[in-house]
Amino acid sequence: MMAQQMVAKWLLGSFRTLLLERSVLLTKCCEDFEILHGDLQGLTDTMAFLKSLSGLTGNELKDSEVQSRERTAASVLFDWEREIYVARAPGRLDVMGGIADYSGSLVLQMPLREACHVAVQRNHPSKQKLWKHVQARQLENTGVVPVVQIVSFGSELSNRAPTFDMDLSDFMDGDKPISYEKAREFFCQDPSQKWAAYVSGTILILMTELGVQFTDSMSILVSSAVPEGKGVSSSASVEVATMSAISAAYGLNITPRDLALLCQKVENHVVGAPCGVMDQMASACGEANKLLAMVCQPAEVKELVMIPSHIRFWGLDSGIRHSVGGGDYGSVRVGTYMGRKMIKCAASDLVSVSSTSDAPAQSDDYKEKGRDVLKSEASMEYLCKLPPHRYEAAYSKDIPETITGGAFLEKYGDHDDMVTVIDPKRSYSVKAPTRHPIYENFRVETFKALLTAANTDEQLSALGELMYQCHYSYNACGLGSDGTERLVNLVQEMQHRKTPENGGPNLYGAKITGGGSGGSVCVIGKNCLQSAEEIAEIQQRYKAATGYLPIVFDGSSPGAGKFGYLKIRRRRPKLTIPE
Repeated sequence: MMAQQMVAKWLLGSFRTLLLERSVLLTKCCEDFEILHGDLQGLTDTMAFLKSLSGLTGNELKDSEVQSRERTAASVLFDWEREIYVARAPGRLDVMGGIADYSGSLVLQMPLREACHVAVQRNHPSKQKLWKHVQARQLENTGVVPVVQIVSFGSELSNRAPTFDMDLSDFMDGDKPISYEKAREFFCQDPSQKWAAYVSGTILILMTELGVQFTDSMSILVSSAVPEGKGVSSSASVEVATMSAISAAYGLNITPRDLALLCQKVENHVVGAPCGVMDQMASACGEANKLLAMVCQPAEVKELVMIPSHIRFWGLDSGIRHSVGGGDYGSVRVGTYMGRKMIKCAASDLVSVSSTSDAPAQSDDYKEKGRDVLKSEASMEYLCKLPPHRYEAAYSKDIPETITGGAFLEKYGDHDDMVTVIDPKRSYSVKAPTRHPIYENFRVETFKALLTAANTDEQLSALGELMYQCHYSYNACGLGSDGTERLVNLVQEMQHRKTPENGGPNLYGAKITGGGSGGSVCVIGKNCLQSAEEIAEIQQRYKAATGYLPIVFDGSSPGAGKFGYLKIRRRRPKLTIPE
């Protein structure tokens, strides 16, 4: 009883401290900025972002402070007399679905507390505040032209330049936007500035896909709390926040779903990463404390599933950098599309066989229905439309473990995937990548159904078991890592050291997330203090074994669509009349 009272007292104290901090931030925001449109929605990270904006004006920078290069560039980025548009997009925790998204699976995604903020201001080119080297470039060329100037906070934490600028004319080839291939080459010229493709790429996509004409100059500030390389969609949050802010600044009315699809094009075609769409959809369409249930065919939100109050999800970072642009992710995707092509060809052959007089004796009705099933499988667009029992009954035995790119191309032609290319000299795993999305879709459907079941230990055990099955299926595809494996094993140790006699487990399952090959794991457990204590213990045990203290992702927040945008303008200082 004493321990419970102490915990309750601590929680009450923490809540009061949080309210006080929020009140202070809100007061500071309202003092510095006039909010012309939108709502802070009580989000302390948005309040902190606005506070950081207010500290960028030159007259507030102390002479004694040694300013970072990025803050120095940002301090002259905006005209504080004009409106600034701010958007916010969170990262996401892949609860179930993962790499099955590009095969059309149902996925369950939770928007994280951590988010990216982007501030955008548009100005007439003649009134745009320019950095000195941009001024010099314009003088050398044709005079005043629309430019984009970008500052990215946090560059000191990664190997990238803090600023990027370009003339918007660089995106034009005559009177048309440049091709996506030329854009990829453009952003690859300087590795330290390749990150700008995620930001500036949104402009090219809007020009190409929607025909938007940008005649004004643009200032963009990016500030993200979503850590990179952790498998929690840092890139999607940047893309979604940037496109949302630009859309607001230019009065573009784009639905959250359509915006997510456009942002996927940024990643696929401008950046060159063959990701599915679930990351952008979760960041754009998600809601706090709910799982976005989406069927990726191509991106249909099925529903928002409330997370039961007795269940909690955490993310644990392995410290091993993840990238959907990496070879492992891309080769698994190629193998999956190879498997789909093989199944479609096999189904087409079976349709021909079933139409001959040599087919086994069956009723005409049975034959016709069987042919209909095979015809649908021969024209199958998404691999997840194939039920597991059909895969096992008709196709599993004929899917090879591996195949070389050359052998596949010779027998089947192309694999019909627009964002990956087969290397004829490379050997690809096929069986495991083909099997994974077929079974993963079934696991996610079952997981979603179980979430609404009765609050029992059996419910949590079943949910955890599905997550474990997903994890080991990733491993079979070659997308595991030592770090994520160690974290999942630590969760299992925690789970199995608790018996019904000593209160039973608090943590019930874990799985690798997103594209795999590192990044984070998702953990499911009871929503209680004991679970949080066990997560903290796993942190410390992982650090003791590896030297790395995992980041814990805990909590949720609204997606970009739910947040909308802020239109702000700095308040003019009040004049004081001397007595």
